[in-house]
Amino acid sequence: MSSYVWTPTPERIAAANVTRLARAHGIETIAELRRRSTADVAWYWNAAVEDLGIPFATPYEQVLDVSAGIQFPEWFTGSAFNAVDACLTRWLATDADRPAIVHEAEDGSVRTLSYGELAAQVGRVAAGLTELGIGAGDAVAIYLPMIPEAVVACYAAAGIGAILVPLFSGFAAPAIAARLADAEVKAVVVADGTIRRGRAVPMAAELAAALPHCPSVRTVITVANIGGDPDLGAPDATVTTWDALAAPGRKPYAFRPFPAMQTLMLGYTSGTTGKPKGAVHTHAGFTVKVATEVAYSFDISRGDVFCWITDMGWVMGPLSAFGAHANGATLLLYEGSPDTPDGARLWDLVQRHRITMLGVSPTLIRALAATPLAEITARDLSSVRVLGSTGEPWDPHHYDWLARDVFGAGVPVINFSGGTEVGGSFLAPYPVEPIPSCSLGGPSLGMDVDVVDDTGAPLRGAIGELVCRQPWPAMTRGVWRDRERYLESYWSTFEGMWCHGDFALVDEDGQWYILGRSDDVMNIAGKRLAPAEVESVLTTHPAVAEAAAVGVPDPKKGESVWVFWVPRPGADTEGVSDELRLLVATGVGKPFAPAAVWPVRALPKTRSAKILRRAVRAAALGADPGDLSSAENPDAVEAIRDVVHGTAVS
Repeated sequence: MSSYVWTPTPERIAAANVTRLARAHGIETIAELRRRSTADVAWYWNAAVEDLGIPFATPYEQVLDVSAGIQFPEWFTGSAFNAVDACLTRWLATDADRPAIVHEAEDGSVRTLSYGELAAQVGRVAAGLTELGIGAGDAVAIYLPMIPEAVVACYAAAGIGAILVPLFSGFAAPAIAARLADAEVKAVVVADGTIRRGRAVPMAAELAAALPHCPSVRTVITVANIGGDPDLGAPDATVTTWDALAAPGRKPYAFRPFPAMQTLMLGYTSGTTGKPKGAVHTHAGFTVKVATEVAYSFDISRGDVFCWITDMGWVMGPLSAFGAHANGATLLLYEGSPDTPDGARLWDLVQRHRITMLGVSPTLIRALAATPLAEITARDLSSVRVLGSTGEPWDPHHYDWLARDVFGAGVPVINFSGGTEVGGSFLAPYPVEPIPSCSLGGPSLGMDVDVVDDTGAPLRGAIGELVCRQPWPAMTRGVWRDRERYLESYWSTFEGMWCHGDFALVDEDGQWYILGRSDDVMNIAGKRLAPAEVESVLTTHPAVAEAAAVGVPDPKKGESVWVFWVPRPGADTEGVSDELRLLVATGVGKPFAPAAVWPVRALPKTRSAKILRRAVRAAALGADPGDLSSAENPDAVEAIRDVVHGTAVS
């Protein structure tokens, strides 16, 4: 275990946004604010709206109404709201010339849009969408890389009351078709392609292959991002260009407010189990939640620069855009691979753009840790005040390397956990409290979460299920057009409690840790073992770049541990697998020593760098890995299958 703890200075505590909120209500500590925020969730969300000045065109009569049941809450009843007003219009009188978006492509080219320029483009594109027959309630898919047009398209569609359907920029045709069909998408905004690791990634071609299976699509808008000339072959759809839609001579759309719970977005899950689920998010619910995340967890204010290495098709993309702009900050978009041309690219990005909040993943940091520390610290990283992380558990070695070695123990890691259906976080530390290595701190404000045993009783000091006892504004309104699947997915495990499907632990010091998805956690001779417990030990070996631990059926133990590890470039792999077995036996316990250890060239991951352990396990067992639409490198699954079934155990 690591002894590293980040500790805020008194000055840091006094200047934090969350301190301002607390002291406005006579509250002195984050622990007390957490308690108050869940003792009366309506009080908290109203206090946050007032503190951040989030505008409602018509004030709400009631913050929360649960008369239809905890599963179907109504938020901000009787009010009118438009996300464009909350994120853009409110800043035009004072901050029209301040940067709203800065975009850097992999080739180093940079584009900047001020708040005034962004609002003007949004208004013109919104007017263009209405001229194409798109209106309130119509679904508009955004199939774009992290470019300014992705943000403009989101706001333009939201502003007219259309429903956003953001798609991962790496999706292939079958995954695109499944989501377009499920949402009955009427219009798609698509780029000709993007550049990743120096190679062109065709996007319009994938959409063209999907369109024959999507009869609802009537309009396609193409963005010339890499100079391609896409042939969509869409005889039943109107095809127009982004430039025509955003033409400077077009009269901007006059936005109007909608009921607060108007559907804003369908956030599709990555489809790791079964058909992807469309999580339903609302104008006020999603905007309020992500605004509080960015303001209180990441301590962002007007003029700061917010950057998360992500994709608009994952919830962190819309969270970054709506959350940063609701707080008047600059959103930095990076389009490309953060390790191209080398491992210093991310740190160069920080230095060039003076990033205030940098969001990363543990897998990305593990990959970048091979860069000599002297090369990293030669960059000016002094602008960074907060590091963000989500998506998977940390291992102490790389967490400490980032926090202590790269940033000199001066920057907190806000390691937060939630999901697409949550619209933000369940758990997060705050930059006003000590944060031990790898910790998630505690419940996010307004989130009445707990860890429970199989009977639903609170559990401390042991692994249990993560649940939430009260609703929150960005809680999905359901699974799109599938009420029963929504109830089965989240409300059927425990009576009256949302069960998220994560295993978690609250230790003796009250620190919270996510240990992986419930279906990833192994059961070894009756004891639950999280992959993170094994992987954090494996990655301390100098030859190991990354690792995945999965459970496979065992006639004696129920399950046994199999390990797959990726060697560092140039590492001597002779005898490493035997050393890894011993490491796990010593670091975790002899009963959990891996039964098999396999070196592989890569692990299948999403572009947001989550390891697809379900696919690893399926490949190991020779089973169907299911939907791999979220995988950046699906070929790694077959490579694992070949290693296991084509050679002897190493």
